[in-house]
Amino acid sequence: MAADTIGAADGSLPRATVGAQPGLSIVVPLHNEASNLSALHHRLIDCARALARARNLATEVVYVDDGSSDATLAAARTLAAEGLDVQVIALSRNFGKEAALLAGLDHARLGAVLFMDGDGQHPPALVEKLVGHWLDDGYDVVYTAKAHREREPWLRRFGVKVFYALINWGARQKIPEDASDFRLLSPRAAAALRKLPERNRFFKGLASWIGFRQLRVDYEPAARAHGRTTWSLYSLIGLSIEGLTSFSVAPLRLASLLGLLLAAAAFVFGVQILIETFIFGESVPGYPSIVVGLMVLGGVQLIMIGIMGEYIGKILSEIKGRPPYFVAERTLKTAETAAEQPPARSAAE
Repeated sequence: MAADTIGAADGSLPRATVGAQPGLSIVVPLHNEASNLSALHHRLIDCARALARARNLATEVVYVDDGSSDATLAAARTLAAEGLDVQVIALSRNFGKEAALLAGLDHARLGAVLFMDGDGQHPPALVEKLVGHWLDDGYDVVYTAKAHREREPWLRRFGVKVFYALINWGARQKIPEDASDFRLLSPRAAAALRKLPERNRFFKGLASWIGFRQLRVDYEPAARAHGRTTWSLYSLIGLSIEGLTSFSVAPLRLASLLGLLLAAAAFVFGVQILIETFIFGESVPGYPSIVVGLMVLGGVQLIMIGIMGEYIGKILSEIKGRPPYFVAERTLKTAETAAEQPPARSAAE
């Protein structure tokens, strides 16, 4: 089977997604998850067998290796196709989680798509419940959210609150707080998500923006069985900035309001100086007040320039039209034969 490396720049679907067959594609982005992969795959096999027995639903799993530096890709190649088809997509380098999710969405061969992390903290046992809400209750987007954050540091909880308050400020379609990337999309919701042409994607926001019937399911994330997360404070802040500037204009609005606030404060300060000079005969404040005022105004202006620069950078990225990812190789094992097709090299090589 030939490899489709990217979605077309005009938003059209790769050949692998056109005329998708009924069933469920489980997309799992991977980055340095070699120690967790085998256990996760066995749980997905059990889940696929349960779906086949209860609903006669075909299942495949699409593992997307996002430029891992450990043995993740080698481990993924050895996974057995027992009860479900197994695709392994190896990206040419680390493009980031959002690009890996897009690669999995582009290469999913079945109608409905479910996204979940590869660290094992998204419980595969919950997949049957999500599928039930889709097939039995008619929901198009079934997303999960952490039931609580009591065990997280207060600073992280505060940061989450601020992030969702900013991104939902004035938004027509709000993103549910604490929503995770562990979500199921019906065939028409997955098709709608594929049609969105932007390259700077924020899947949590876009999955809410497309609309349709949506349902929240609370869950308790499991502890990591092996290894440690690759998400540092710096990378989380970077992802938050990426999400804000890709999905919301709230930072621009905040910059405008801050400018108005400073202008109002400067006007009040000017009136105060006039009153003190002409009515009370006091001297006009001198050097210290001027320096402090210049520093405040200069700092605010630099912040505003930085915010505008983030958005200009996004515009530049969209105008360039660079593909969001490249595929180095793609392999497929089908459950019927469990025969592995040789790695297909991408058209970019």
